[in-house]
Amino acid sequence: MTKIFKYFQVALESIVAHKMRALLTMLGIIIGVAAVLVTMGIGAGASASITESITSQGTNLLTIRPDSGVTTLTMKDVADIQDQTLHPSVALVAPEYGSQAYLVYGDADSQNSVVGVTPASVEVNNLKIASGRFIAEEDNRNQNKVVVLGSTLAGDLFGGENPVGLEVRIKGEPYQVIGALEEVGGFGGADNNAYVPLELAQGRLFNAPRYRGERAVTAINVQVVSEDRVDTAEMEIETTLRLNHNLKPDDDNDFSVFNQASLLDSLSAVTDILTVFLGSIGAVSLLVGGIGIMNIMLVSVTERTREIGLRKAIGAHDNDILLQFLVEALVLTFLGGLIGVGLAFGVAYIFDLIPVITFTVVITPQALALALGFSLLSGLVFGIYPAFRA
Repeated sequence: MTKIFKYFQVALESIVAHKMRALLTMLGIIIGVAAVLVTMGIGAGASASITESITSQGTNLLTIRPDSGVTTLTMKDVADIQDQTLHPSVALVAPEYGSQAYLVYGDADSQNSVVGVTPASVEVNNLKIASGRFIAEEDNRNQNKVVVLGSTLAGDLFGGENPVGLEVRIKGEPYQVIGALEEVGGFGGADNNAYVPLELAQGRLFNAPRYRGERAVTAINVQVVSEDRVDTAEMEIETTLRLNHNLKPDDDNDFSVFNQASLLDSLSAVTDILTVFLGSIGAVSLLVGGIGIMNIMLVSVTERTREIGLRKAIGAHDNDILLQFLVEALVLTFLGGLIGVGLAFGVAYIFDLIPVITFTVVITPQALALALGFSLLSGLVFGIYPAFRA
């Protein structure tokens, strides 16, 4: 054990004596470890953000949309899905009709999705009111020219000012702001949306087309009574819509049902693959760093030929020389790994300061262990050959 400590002491003395060479040797490992941690952290952060965005809406949510550019969903579909005798697994239904439009307040303007909704949308989509109120049944019935703004849109138009009670212009007409939403975050569009009464959106605002004699909707959001009834509700709804749309048994659906739970599983699988892929790119940097260590250690062996000969002359064995250079390689990679960890946390902090990046870079303990372990492994693998040459 005393001999091992002596090897570490000699390794540290060698590093201190050749600071610049040691730094250049470690540079590849530093960059490699930082690259592995940051790239895996980006993947993990994006995955967490997507998961949060989906679960915030509830995994008992189904979203139905037309399966082509032609609008195929109507208010009759909405009414039939709301029928509890046909769909006992359905708790609430929230139809939508939306399109793009310019919103203007003073000198500020923004083109965003303006979505016609019913009062049920606030619960079905798990929206939270920051100030004011949401669309009420009376607003729908009377087609009141009122609007609720997502948090990002409210900030774009009004800055830090409370927008409730003020007016914005949508397609040139004044609308009173009756509410603003709390931030949803993630990759959803709620933060950038404006919400108006559904009947107003279908009528004079966007003049929604009719399909089979009924006003069209662009989406139907369905809250299922519980997560374990989602698949049952999906089958019930599919049966009803196929009947309503006069589809034959061998016809494809002209609509799509998006299951939040299944979507979460699919996206998690994709982000896991992305994380591994990004980590692999960073691992290449570690490999390059390991090769750099091997080259520098070979130079060190050549430079210290007299030292090696002297140590052998006074009784050092070949194994002692081998272990000495191997320990030096491991110390270099470990120190480089620690500096790389610090660099990775610094880069992650800078990422968090960039407003356009909507997720946090997550550096997990598992990623830390993997990066440091891989750096030590590269030191061991690429230090063996120079050690044997010594």
